[in-house]
Amino acid sequence: MSTTPHSVRTSDYHAAGEPFRIVDQDLPPIPGDTVAERRATVIGAGGTATDPRRGPLDDVRRLLVQEPRGHAGMYGGFIVPPDDDGAHFGVLFWHKDGYSTACGHGTMALGAWAVDSGRVAAPDDGDVAVRIDVPSGRVTATVHRAGGRTTGVTFRNIPTFVTARKVPVKTSFGAVEVDLAHSGACYASVAARDLGLDTGKAALPALVRAGQEIRAALAEHPATRHAGDPRLSGVYGVILYEDLPEPADTDTDSTVTGPRQRNVTVFADGQIDRSPCGSGTSARLALLAAEGLLAPGDTLTHESVAGTVFTGRLLPGGVTEVTGSAYLTGTHTFHLDAHDDLGTGFLL
Repeated sequence: MSTTPHSVRTSDYHAAGEPFRIVDQDLPPIPGDTVAERRATVIGAGGTATDPRRGPLDDVRRLLVQEPRGHAGMYGGFIVPPDDDGAHFGVLFWHKDGYSTACGHGTMALGAWAVDSGRVAAPDDGDVAVRIDVPSGRVTATVHRAGGRTTGVTFRNIPTFVTARKVPVKTSFGAVEVDLAHSGACYASVAARDLGLDTGKAALPALVRAGQEIRAALAEHPATRHAGDPRLSGVYGVILYEDLPEPADTDTDSTVTGPRQRNVTVFADGQIDRSPCGSGTSARLALLAAEGLLAPGDTLTHESVAGTVFTGRLLPGGVTEVTGSAYLTGTHTFHLDAHDDLGTGFLL
């Protein structure tokens, strides 16, 4: 008999087009003293981040991410207690395949939700910092306010570091060189042109296939391992990027200097990030600086396949800040009828 609750209430946001479904009540108990321990509990003994064991909480994830209540591109988080009193709350990030260690767009959505819901007090005009414990550490969402509404969110990540450059990888598109960086999760970066591709919508099926091949090829590479916490090891996302020309629009702020790129981030088992990817933007910032393409004070203008934009900058010590927008799209009560043969749903 299923232990899934018959009703689950959510607040849904999007950050630059990528969905984020928030559940902060009616959850089964999750043993653990930290967010990272709770994530391990949910994955279960013998499970993996992209193939967790079935259990009460994972049944809730499946209910919310699978059709007919969700879809293969859904993302979300379970609100849990923080590691200590230094944070406002903790979160377990999830997607169609399981649980991630970091999520920049989700952190932006959570910052907006915390303020919009009154969980964290905020001024009508000014900024407020929302501190969130995630499996990879403590991050901050600085929520920008004007005229009584949220106008943007800046995500400050844990330190990002480059672990390898120009790693040779063979794909069905040819041999390529891949760069690796850890930014709460491990990201592999490769220029789309090196695969004979661009980052337009028409190329998405090929980009997904390339991303899956690259992720599989790097499964045992030592640079994908996190020396401080093995739970953060393994390639989570593959960033396929291309450089963009300077805009011809005369209204563009000429004081903003730095590279402009568009990317498609393929994560987990072939999922496409609709946003420019918050944690992935952190990885790109560190790699661009290592290549000498991002000077101190420069801004990365990072575009998604949907045309949405994050801006990012690199601070001393490998700390990154990524700014974007997050908006409420709905509040929902999802039901599971005990007689529904589909149960928690399906994925296509």
